[in-house]
Amino acid sequence: MRTELPVVSFICTVLVLIPLPWHWRARNTATLSIIFWLTSINFTRGVNAIVWGGNIINKAPVWCDISAKLVIGANVALPASTLCICRYLAQVASPRHAIANSSDKRRRMIFEICMCAVLPAIGMALHYVVQGHRFDILEDFGCNPTTYVSVAALFIVYIPPLVLALGTLIYAGIALRWFVHRRAQFQAVLQSNQSGLTTGRYLRLIALSITEMLFATAMTLFILVVTIEDNGIRPWVSWDFVHADWMRVDQFAKILVPQYFWDRYLLTWYIIPITSVIFFAFFGFGQEAKAEYIKYFNWVKTRILRIKPKAQPVLPVSARGGINTISSTMSTPAVIKLETETTVSRTSEKWDDAPPSSMHTNSRPPSPSVNNKDTLDVGSRP
Repeated sequence: MRTELPVVSFICTVLVLIPLPWHWRARNTATLSIIFWLTSINFTRGVNAIVWGGNIINKAPVWCDISAKLVIGANVALPASTLCICRYLAQVASPRHAIANSSDKRRRMIFEICMCAVLPAIGMALHYVVQGHRFDILEDFGCNPTTYVSVAALFIVYIPPLVLALGTLIYAGIALRWFVHRRAQFQAVLQSNQSGLTTGRYLRLIALSITEMLFATAMTLFILVVTIEDNGIRPWVSWDFVHADWMRVDQFAKILVPQYFWDRYLLTWYIIPITSVIFFAFFGFGQEAKAEYIKYFNWVKTRILRIKPKAQPVLPVSARGGINTISSTMSTPAVIKLETETTVSRTSEKWDDAPPSSMHTNSRPPSPSVNNKDTLDVGSRP
């Protein structure tokens, strides 16, 4: 069993899910689509690596049906999502772009849902046309989709991701062109369009789309070339011929397959984890990410660890609405202090001269002179 496969898969699953909250609040359909598909593939691959570690037994055929189809859907959904991102960035940066109203936002959301969800579903359904048998099981890797390599398979499985990747690169080039031409006032342009984007986020989205598409395009071409070299393009005889033994499950053990096959498959397997790490690198270290991390940390500290935040010191407020401080007390003029001390001493002298019987009566001491206001305030204290 290759223990690194499930570890890498589940770590990448967590990394991809970290930026989910703020993208969910922003309702970024294309970015949410990338998160969904990367999470689905990483999670299913992690489970496959555990279940089929060191064996090729057909333990869960329904699970294999689902996980194999998800791989086909992700091959279409990921380039379609990046195409939607770059298309939106090119529109926002265009000088002909107006502020989007509610109907424009609705049309954009419908378009992105069709590209990121409906189109992959169509691709998964059409894959049945060129699905020669049910699925394959590879030792240590688990379930894998199978394709009857023919001219029909080229147009159904291999060419659509390449076309979407090409469209992504075209829109990314247009977006970069507008950025270069309007870079001096680009931040003001983004704010005037009410896009919710900053210059940094704009460039991160473009860089993410280009990087992922370069990886995906290179791997798609690599898989296509290797598949054609190994098997060639088979003739499409008929539907019945292709699906004659459709319920068959091919099982590949390590000792029965040449090593170069496993090296190639491992190389293509790591494309999804690398894409996941790239996605987190672009979205996991921005300002919005740091703000989310602080919020999560405070939530864990107060709700789980039950650590109460330290109370901030509150300065006393005087009757006049000001704040009494030590410095304000120390800044009392020396003349007032001197008069206060003199008044207290005079008052004490009068108390000493009074007869003893007056100490036990309820009568108040003689009032000081009315002419001295400070003396009156001090002498009136108990």
